[in-house]
Amino acid sequence: MDTRVKPAYDTEHEAWRKRSSVWGPYLFFILSKTLGALLLPTNFLIGMGVVGTILMVTRFAALGRKLVTASVLLLVVCGLSPLGTLLLYPLEQRFPPWDAARGAPDGIIVLGASIEADLSAAHGTPVVRSSPDRIIAAAALAHRYPNARVVFSGGSANLISNDAREADFAGAIFESLGIGKSRLIMERRSRNTLENAEFSKALVAPKAGERWLLVTSAFHMPRSVGLFRKAGFAVEPYPVDWRVGGRDDLLSFTNIALDGLGRTDAAMREWMGLIAYRATGKIDELLPGPAVK
Repeated sequence: MDTRVKPAYDTEHEAWRKRSSVWGPYLFFILSKTLGALLLPTNFLIGMGVVGTILMVTRFAALGRKLVTASVLLLVVCGLSPLGTLLLYPLEQRFPPWDAARGAPDGIIVLGASIEADLSAAHGTPVVRSSPDRIIAAAALAHRYPNARVVFSGGSANLISNDAREADFAGAIFESLGIGKSRLIMERRSRNTLENAEFSKALVAPKAGERWLLVTSAFHMPRSVGLFRKAGFAVEPYPVDWRVGGRDDLLSFTNIALDGLGRTDAAMREWMGLIAYRATGKIDELLPGPAVK
């Protein structure tokens, strides 16, 4: 038995590491939902315009006018130009469509972000607001491969939330699509993609040689695969929910600004997430791609 007294530095360092392991993920989550949201192009440019408007009634009126003008022009660029498409395209094209030639998978993991949990709780029925392709594709795969287990991973991504979780309502959707309850595994704790990977692995305990499909939006797949790999959970990408067509669409303008702003925000959210996860060592590559065979 080692009876030596640890130096004070080692004791303090160990205590700091324990505190970091507890608070680190929570602080990362808070920053992603506050700073990350503020930096989204639409929010940032609106904020710039508001600040400029306030400055226009002060002695910094000249600066205020420049900020307002810049915010309006940049909102037009983000909303009507091909910017969002150009940012999304390399993300969506990173992984090819899944090849079914290798045979049936053992399981299917579908990531959340489709179900609005708070609205679902308020109305007592599942409310799907975005990315419905994730659930539809997973249900189709479940019918095609009747022996595969189906995991839905999704809690609440809200910074301040009640007890409503996506997974609490996902089961009813899958059952209504003909997927038996006995095949469904609901993971309701995860708040972000990092926790999707870690909690899904802990829940299903994948065995060596098993093949699991990962179903999520094509633009979200690089970050998702990188995090699952880091968690030690080998998955096969099954991208869905594309927002961009082919190369011919890359220089296309839109006449609906909300569509363009939505694509730009979605793309920037992914690129900021990739940069943040890479900088903090949560993924091993800035832009994870297909595994080298």
